Amino acid sequence: MSGSNGEAPIKSHTALYALRKVDDWLSVIERQLLGWSIIIMAVNTVANVIARMGFSSSLFFSEELNTFLIILVTFVGISEAARMGRHIRMSAFSDMLGPRASKVLMIIVSLGTATLLFILAYYSLDYIGGLIKTNRLTPSLRIPMYFTVLVIPFGLTVTGIQFVLAALTNILKPGVHLSYRVADTYDDNVDTHL
Repeated sequence: MSGSNGEAPIKSHTALYALRKVDDWLSVIERQLLGWSIIIMAVNTVANVIARMGFSSSLFFSEELNTFLIILVTFVGISEAARMGRHIRMSAFSDMLGPRASKVLMIIVSLGTATLLFILAYYSLDYIGGLIKTNRLTPSLRIPMYFTVLVIPFGLTVTGIQFVLAALTNILKPGVHLSYRVADTYDDNVDTHL
């Protein structure tokens, strides 16, 4: 039985379906975090420029706040990019392979990437544990230093889960998939003449 887009219905794979529901919920939270972080960075930067130009004094916390927000956007954004199949990839080799070999390569790459991300998440937790022991505070806002990097293991873990989902989708569904949401397609109708 096929779905409306020619794929086997995902509900037939209960575990994958449950993971997708949890991931849909995470996606909403991630998009909100990304959107609000970028808005706050823009407002903070503009306010700092106005303070510097109009009052000859920068906001003391502006640079520090933007640094924290950049960390948040980076490590939450990698998960959203993986979910939507938007990470940079070198496809020249896989494009030369047949569909079956390309699918196997995608499974291997997805599982390898997930493994690396889970290892990095583990080491980032170890780093955060070290920061907690030092009781270091940020210079301007005076908040615990570990608080500023808590998003790193979260982002790495959720991104690793995205790659596991991509591997499972490639195992359970026909075709090659960049993520559990995005199939790898090639558009023959692209105009290559400039």
